[in-house]
Amino acid sequence: MAKAFKYGLKGITGHLEPAERELLRGLLDDVISMLEPEERPDQDPLAALIGLDMDVKEPTDRALQRLLPNVMKDDAAASLEFRQLTERSLRESKVGALRATALGLDKEDLVLSPEDARHWSRALNDVRLVLAERLDIRDEEDADHIHTMQDWSQAEDVESYLALVYNFTTWLQESLVQAMLAAMERKS
Repeated sequence: MAKAFKYGLKGITGHLEPAERELLRGLLDDVISMLEPEERPDQDPLAALIGLDMDVKEPTDRALQRLLPNVMKDDAAASLEFRQLTERSLRESKVGALRATALGLDKEDLVLSPEDARHWSRALNDVRLVLAERLDIRDEEDADHIHTMQDWSQAEDVESYLALVYNFTTWLQESLVQAMLAAMERKS
C-alpha cells in the first residue's frame, strides 16, 4: 500500500507498491504521448530549437486543451500567436517533468530532491487535469461526486475506475505538496 509523502531527515520520502508504480507509469506515459510535439520532416530546425511552431493549432482534445489552454479567452488571434511562440517549449517542459517522474518510479521507496519534487508535482498535476477532463469534472459538485468513490471493489465500469485513479493521484499530489511545504517551513 502506498505511503504518503513526508518530509524528514532524508528529505521528501514516500513509498509505492509495484502495482501502484505501474499504474502511475502508465498514466505518465499516456500524458507524454498526448503532449509530445509532432515532428514534421519539413520543419525548420532552428524554429524547433528555439520553440517556434507556426503551424500549431488549438487542440481539439478537451484534455489537451486543459493542459495547453488559450491565454486569452476572447481573442483567438492573440491566443494563436502566443501558442505559436510558446506551445512547443511548454510541451517539451511538461514532457520533461513527466519523464523525470517516470524515471523516479524505479524504486518502491522514493526519496525526492527538491527538483524531483517539483517534477513530481507538475507531472501529477498534468495527470490529474487529464483525468478530470475525462471524468467531466466541471465544478465542486462533480468533484465531490468523484471523491465518494473510495473502494476499489466498487469499480464496476471505466468511469468508476478512473474516479478511483483520480482520487489516488489527488491523494498522492496532496501529500507531496504538504511535504514540500514542510520542507520550505523547515528551511526558513
